[in-house]
Amino acid sequence: QLQLVESGGGLVQPGGSLRLSCTISGSTLNTLALGWFRQAPGKERERVSCISRSADTNYADSVKGRFTISRDNAKNTVSLEMNSLKPDDTAIYYCAAAFAGLIHACYDYMSAYDYWGQGTQVTVSS
Repeated sequence: QLQLVESGGGLVQPGGSLRLSCTISGSTLNTLALGWFRQAPGKERERVSCISRSADTNYADSVKGRFTISRDNAKNTVSLEMNSLKPDDTAIYYCAAAFAGLIHACYDYMSAYDYWGQGTQVTVSS
């Protein structure tokens, strides 16, 4: 059974940066496709980014060029570097994991993921 724990959320001013981390236990990271999703108040959860076992990445258009996803298999972590933050980025951010047979699989839909963290709040406000 996998466990995912996010950290790094907080309050930041518009234009600022945050780095989210997700530590995963219960499996070696190199068997997993990983993703970040977010849910703003009153809205549905939406994808932010995904990263495959081979470190292929994909981003939602709303964060492309501002956010960077990365993985460290040795430390069993997946991170999301967020720059040039906007008030619209305010949300609870969730990391997700799925066992993936294909090394290039990068899933951008929620139903692909079987394991989720509890979420970390990111608030962008002046």
